[in-house]
Amino acid sequence: MKEILALALAYAVGAVPFGYLLVRVFSGRDVRAAGSGNIGATNVLRTAGRAAGLATLLLDIAKGYAAVWLAGWLTRDAVLWVSAAAVCVMLGHAFPVFLRFKGGKAVASCIGAFLRLAPLPLAAVLLVFVATVAATRYISLGSILAAGSLPLAVWLISHPPWPVTAAALAAGALVIWRHSSNIARLRAGSEHVFSFGGKRP
Repeated sequence: MKEILALALAYAVGAVPFGYLLVRVFSGRDVRAAGSGNIGATNVLRTAGRAAGLATLLLDIAKGYAAVWLAGWLTRDAVLWVSAAAVCVMLGHAFPVFLRFKGGKAVASCIGAFLRLAPLPLAAVLLVFVATVAATRYISLGSILAAGSLPLAVWLISHPPWPVTAAALAAGALVIWRHSSNIARLRAGSEHVFSFGGKRP
């Protein structure tokens, strides 16, 4: 029973749409109607400014970490359920019940979840992300390459039990799938270039 509760709570925590709430509270706007229409930190940055974007990023990372920590507490760190909770919190962010199942791309919640589940492989993956964004200025490309390298990094660096590797595979696949529209724009040469300059006029 506690195992099922852990997964349900992981989804519920993930489904809290911090980006949507912050933009709504501080500007009265719906972030889904601006920019890319995404509720994640990058679109919040573009539409509501640096403070809101950074707050969204930190809160989305925190909910990923909190969901996996809570699952560990409820299940006495049973690796199967903790790993499943990492995927559930990402599913909650990507398909939040509070926003009719139309959410974000689950990158930040993935970071938080694997910060708890596999911190050393996550650090390696974040290097891939930073290097890609620094070279190309495409947040989406950095996210895609980092997500694709996550399962390999987890397997090579941690040699974990199979549920952790399976969770990394599922997480990477989810993030890449959620970036389908970005992949299309990258191929067309019309993808948004990242700037930390805050909201657009």
